[in-house]
Amino acid sequence: MSFRLKAAIIAAFALSATAAVTAADMSSASEAAPSVTSLPGITELNAAPAGVKPAVTFAAPREIAQPLAPLSNSDDVKADNLAALVDAQGAPEDVAGDMKCLAGAVYFESKGESLEGQLAVARVIINRAKSGRFADSLCGVVYQPGQFSFVRGNGMPSIRLGSESWREAVAIAQIAMDDSWDSKAEGALYFHARRVSPGWGKRQLAAIDNHIFYR
Repeated sequence: MSFRLKAAIIAAFALSATAAVTAADMSSASEAAPSVTSLPGITELNAAPAGVKPAVTFAAPREIAQPLAPLSNSDDVKADNLAALVDAQGAPEDVAGDMKCLAGAVYFESKGESLEGQLAVARVIINRAKSGRFADSLCGVVYQPGQFSFVRGNGMPSIRLGSESWREAVAIAQIAMDDSWDSKAEGALYFHARRVSPGWGKRQLAAIDNHIFYR
């Protein structure tokens, strides 16, 4: 056999062997690679053939519960001014006892005046009841002889219960009882109209609308 023929046979055999090895490697790689399957909401790798571990494992997503924000308390009354606080009191209900005495005094002594003036009158009556120098109840203070000009004997004149003035008087009385708004005449025990000058010699705390308040 000539030298050229032998060389050709050897080269052909080498090419055949190389092709066979390449085909075997591609087949092995195809079997080892896992396929990807899409499921609704989840992407994960199919299980690999027995004996072959997947390179990556995807865990199923977990649902995380978020805590709810605390609910605000809608019953809390928050007001930036006295008028808003009065409005927040709503329509007056039937009042009796000390509350009616207090609201009645506000109504007759300061009807038509500013809310600050009405509140100052209410605070005087409450301060007197707490002072130990006057009667120890609101009605006792209001009906104490010689103290309030609107009092007739042991009673007060009739009140227009459906009027805006009565609504304000009841609201102011409630605010004063709750001490939910500071008065400009805080601590006052006496007041009189501007038109008179009794010469009391007491310390003046405030002058509001038609009244001057003293300690």
